[in-house]
Parts: sequence; C-alpha cells; structure tokens
Amino acid sequence: MSEKSQSRAVLLALGAVLLWSTVATAFKLSLQHMSPLQLLGWAGVFSTLVLAVGVSWQQGWGELKRQWCQRPLYYLALGVLNPAFYYLVLFRAYDLLPAQQAQALNYTWALTLALLAVPLLKQSLQRVDLLAMLLGYSGALVIATRGDLLALEFDSLPGVGLALFSTLIWALYWILNTRAEGSPAVTLLLCFLCGTPLVWGLMIWQGEWMLPPWQGLLGAAYVGVFEMGLTFMLWLGAMRAATHVSRIANLIFLSPFLSLVFIYLFLHEPIAPATFVGLALIVAAVVIQQRGRRSEPAPAAEQP
Repeated sequence: MSEKSQSRAVLLALGAVLLWSTVATAFKLSLQHMSPLQLLGWAGVFSTLVLAVGVSWQQGWGELKRQWCQRPLYYLALGVLNPAFYYLVLFRAYDLLPAQQAQALNYTWALTLALLAVPLLKQSLQRVDLLAMLLGYSGALVIATRGDLLALEFDSLPGVGLALFSTLIWALYWILNTRAEGSPAVTLLLCFLCGTPLVWGLMIWQGEWMLPPWQGLLGAAYVGVFEMGLTFMLWLGAMRAATHVSRIANLIFLSPFLSLVFIYLFLHEPIAPATFVGLALIVAAVVIQQRGRRSEPAPAAEQP
C-alpha cells in the first residue's frame, strides 16, 4: 500500500497534465499517416515496452505474476476496456472531428464517472451533481455545434457520439481500476499485455498489420510512450497517493486549455470561440461538482 501524500500527488498529476496536453495534436498528426486501428496497435507496442521497463525498474515481475494468477479475468476485462476498446473509439472520434472538439468532448468523463458511480458504487446523485451535469453537457453541446445550438448542426454526428461514448468507457475503466491491488505500473502492464494482442489480432484480421510510414510510426511511439505509458503511471500514482482525490482530479481540466495552444500552433486549427465557451462550462461544472463533495474519501484502490 502506497503512502498518502497530497503534495506528491499534485506533482505527479501536473506532470501527467502537461504530457496529456500534447497528445491531441499527436493523435491528429499520426492519423494523417495511419488508421485509428494501426495507431492503436503500434502505440500499444511502445506503451507495453515502456511499462515493462517501469516494472523492471521497480522489480515488480513477481508481483505481476501473482496479480495475474489471482485475477486473470479481472485484468483481461481491464485490458479489453483500456487500451483496446477505449482508444479504438477515441481515435475514430479524432479521425472524424477537429482536434479541438474531440479533446474537449472527451473531458466530460468526470461527469460520466459521477453517473456510473450510482449503479456501480451505489452512490447517490445530489442536486449539485445534477446541476454540474446540466452545465457540463451544455458545454459539450456548445462545442459540438460550434455555438449554433438552434441549428444543431455537427461537423460529424458519429464523431460526437464516439467522443462521448469514449467517456463512458473511460469512466468504467477507472471505476474498475480502483479495485486493482497491484502497483500502478503492474496494473497497467497487465492491461496492455491483455489488450494489445487483441488489437493486433484485429489488425491482422482487417489486413492493417503492415509497417506504417515513418511519420506515423514516430507518432505512434510518442502516443505510446507519453499518452498510454508514462502518463498513465503518473496519473495512477497521483490518484493513489492523494488524500483528496477530487482536488487532484480537478487538475486534469488544465489540460484541454493547454491542448488548444498546441492544436493552434502545430495543427493550425482556428480555435472557435464556442470551444472556449464550452470548455469553460465544462470546467465550471466540475468545480461545482467537486466543491459539493469536499469530504470525499480516499480512493477505493487504497482501501482493503
């Protein structure tokens, strides 16, 4: 069991936020050279290698073996959710939408988490939760329609649907992940050892197993190392070290605003005013929600 330290959790979370701010740009650049399935398959390979190095550094192979032998179906389920299902849905959303829309919509996962906590964790929705959801999903609608709410015209309705569906998968993964008993590196490596072969099997079945152009491969390496590998370890470590999880979770909403800077500089996407308005609504929703739950307990992963 790891020692609780809120200051350590903040440092880990800020590192994760900074790295995550770059990945929306990396997704779009990589998808110019490969399909969503190829990006997921190759990024999964690089991420697995990074996580294996992390487990080796921590001398955690014995722990990995014990965790797998005790709960193989649990880790297989986690691996199906992440990386396989979640990233396949998310990358397809990025393929269909402007980067600014896909990344902003994906950040409504905290609201989805509150919804899933009702049936899965037996938590109740308070008035503040309902207000936050109304505000947050209104922000998502503003972003998806570029502010033209009455016309309800979307750049890609399937893309919007996939981006929002990805938040459901992501929230479900984090709820299940709180039951993990292993270290963050061990847990994540088990997920990728289970999920990545499934993705490669699908790639072979679809005839997309060939080596991509070097630009795509470089992008997949960046995504695998920083989005799927190192950053996950930082974020999981932050969540498990935190004494107040909600305060750490709020830091993630710095990322979409930083991400817009990278999108503008490297993708040359004009940032729509509606994107800023929608993100402000989403962030306000999360702040309202978390202030209504100041006495949140430690994460379940650290409880017996």
